[in-house]
Amino acid sequence: MEKLELEIVALSHSIAGSHSYAVVLGEVQGVRRLPIVIGGPEAQAIAVALEKMNPSRPLTHDLMRNMFLTFDIELQEVVISNLKDGIFFAQLVCSRGGETVEIDSRTSDALALAVRFNCPIYTFEFILDQAGIVMEDSQQEASDADKDNDDDEEDKAPKTNLEAIVSPAAKSGSNLSNLGLDELKEMLNNLLANEDYETAAKVRDEISRRKEKES
Repeated sequence: MEKLELEIVALSHSIAGSHSYAVVLGEVQGVRRLPIVIGGPEAQAIAVALEKMNPSRPLTHDLMRNMFLTFDIELQEVVISNLKDGIFFAQLVCSRGGETVEIDSRTSDALALAVRFNCPIYTFEFILDQAGIVMEDSQQEASDADKDNDDDEEDKAPKTNLEAIVSPAAKSGSNLSNLGLDELKEMLNNLLANEDYETAAKVRDEISRRKEKES
């Protein structure tokens, strides 16, 4: 069965619930999108890796990556292999000493590791046929599914038609433009220490803008 490559194109708060997030995967050689509802900790883990942040202590998926590297295990690819009863299933395709092994994984965990290993993400045509959406006129769509806000809802496919989903994952409540560069750097360090990575990304972007103006 031919595999289709995907890439992470967005990570946002899901309209499915206040404690839910959605990671949106895009077809590399196509226009379809595959939104998957995930939990808050997994969304944070993906966001940290995407933003290339360095927490003071390793997060769970950082620990898993370190263990893989320590024992010379290579994560070759992630495959979203099945969709059953609205829940996505994934496989970690790993190799060590010339031997290839497939390990079952929650899709959200698999994606968090894929970002850390910079490995390709694949799925199959039947999954995109069932749960994918076609992007038209550059509009990004999302699920208005009614889901409970608990861990059992992770890795689920939208249950109903899709509406606009992709929006910034978080918005800082502070007026950052009024703060000095040293204050912003101190705020960034405090946010990282407290693992508030979404707000930290906003502060980091403001610092980058300031440095670009100075150069």
